[in-house]
Amino acid sequence: MIQRPPSQSIPSRPGSYLFKDKEGRVLYVGKAKSLRNRLNSYFQQLSNLPIRTQQMLEEAQSLDWIQVTNEAEALMLEHNLIQEHQPRYNVRLRDDKSYPYLAVTVSDKWPRATLIRGKLKKANRYFGPYVDVGAIRDTLDLLQRTFPLRTCSDAKYRRHERLGKPCLDFHIKKCCGPCVDEVTEEGYQNLVTELLQFLEGDTENVLSALKKEMESASAAQEYERAARLRDNLLNVQKAAERQLMVGTRSEDFDVLGVEQDELGASVHAFLIRKGKVMGQRALTVDKTQEMTGEALVAKVLEKIYIEKSPMGYPKRVFVPELPENKDFFESWLSELRGSKVQISVPHRGDKRSLMETVTINARDSFQRNRLKRATDHNTRSRALSELQQYLDLPNAPLRIECFDMSHIQGTNYVGSMVVMEDGLPKKKDYRRFKIQRVAGNDDYAAMEEVISRRLSSYVAELEKPINERNAFSYTPQLILVDGGKGQLSAALKAFKKLNIDQSIPVAAIAKKNEEIFIPDRHGPIEIPRGSEALYLVQRIRDESHRFAVSYHRQLRSKTMTGSALEGIPGIGKVRAARLVKEFGSVKKVQQATLEDLENLPWLPSDAAKAVYQKFISPPRTAGSTYGR
Repeated sequence: MIQRPPSQSIPSRPGSYLFKDKEGRVLYVGKAKSLRNRLNSYFQQLSNLPIRTQQMLEEAQSLDWIQVTNEAEALMLEHNLIQEHQPRYNVRLRDDKSYPYLAVTVSDKWPRATLIRGKLKKANRYFGPYVDVGAIRDTLDLLQRTFPLRTCSDAKYRRHERLGKPCLDFHIKKCCGPCVDEVTEEGYQNLVTELLQFLEGDTENVLSALKKEMESASAAQEYERAARLRDNLLNVQKAAERQLMVGTRSEDFDVLGVEQDELGASVHAFLIRKGKVMGQRALTVDKTQEMTGEALVAKVLEKIYIEKSPMGYPKRVFVPELPENKDFFESWLSELRGSKVQISVPHRGDKRSLMETVTINARDSFQRNRLKRATDHNTRSRALSELQQYLDLPNAPLRIECFDMSHIQGTNYVGSMVVMEDGLPKKKDYRRFKIQRVAGNDDYAAMEEVISRRLSSYVAELEKPINERNAFSYTPQLILVDGGKGQLSAALKAFKKLNIDQSIPVAAIAKKNEEIFIPDRHGPIEIPRGSEALYLVQRIRDESHRFAVSYHRQLRSKTMTGSALEGIPGIGKVRAARLVKEFGSVKKVQQATLEDLENLPWLPSDAAKAVYQKFISPPRTAGSTYGR
């Protein structure tokens, strides 16, 4: 474990710091406004620190730091060091997909318009990224008919220049033919300027200029040219319609939406320039350490704006919650933009609605990423192998059974068992348990009862012929219980009562820090964040919890229905359930008028009156104290 350096030896200036292991590998890179203050915060009682920070400090053997002039330089240095070393304790952010940009190579003598992916060159102008590749290709095709810039590669351009013959694009009027001197350099640069103006969102000026030129050609009786300009005008109008207007024409802002859980997050951003959605950005975050929402937003802002955006920097950034060190980020972005930038949370109006739309995109991306990981065979195999390694299991747990409890103050106590085979849910083997032998609120006893009932069925099924056995006869390679050491002990008691040896591995997973407890081990096992094994464990735990809660709600609903409508003449269980279904809830049945009840064709008049009389408020009498 690393030893605390003398406090006076640590500079108080801004900078970045590196924790390294015994072999000199970088474990974690951080930044600080004051290196002394930040590093001193690590060297305190370990139990007061997050689990992952404790693990990092125990593994670290040395500490280095680099001083810089200001906090912005510290941010840039941290980014570069993370890119270089890829430390395993740093949060990992990566682009969700490789979306294409529309690029205009403005540094070339004869600039070309093209779609590109991958690394962006500073010399070019970029627009996007675009999610719908087909749509941007169609848009580029429309724009070529009005702004006929070349789209060919430099090699193809030089070949046709040597031949003195233009390519097909020239003949179908999608290129003005600079390779064969069909356009002057000045005329070509005018086309480039007009295209850039359009792509930047200034569509009105472009449309107005084309309309004026068309009318002028018509007035001069240049009907062929007027018809060509009319077609160009229609093409530009179609292309403009593809750009979604979400603000006023003077507004430049970005909107960030986030969907996350304990292990990861998906981020979606709309880039709005001059009131139009000019591009989008999607990021995937693997949380290798615990993070607050404020810390996550700060990391996302760093990722999006640390490298110069082809779209430039916005006047405002709307986020789901304010980042850590908001003042710094506003100052940093203002410096990058050259004018004031504000970061805020939209609470109402159009910006709030747009935030909800962006968040829906983030949520969709989050679910797709989870589904992709869950359904990918190689990923599932890796998760099971990692789980075998971390829990020291004899085999990869091809069948995992997970148990959870649900109740409210000891009422409607239920348990759930969900099953995953080969990393996929096997819903036909799911089971629900209504707790029978536990009085009051006792999670440990309830867990013992559920595990006992499951194992009793397992033992009973093994005594039957093979062809008569059901799903309870399958031997799980791992039993997981939701909880900590107490739930684990309860499960082991069930094994002992039934004289079952510990041939079936058992583990408990605690929600707070995603810690796993196993028998005969004092401390918890913490599976690394970002690992496929932890993702699998979390997913089966969440599914077990969902299944238990849904059963509990079902029982609670039946209890509420039965207690409220119980004892009413003419209302049995069937009619009570039908009343609740008809009106939507017990409360609405209680609020129903006599007319509402008598209008139900299946409910006898006497029963309707009995229900109404049951819930009608008692009338006031002369002896009432109301109003006194």
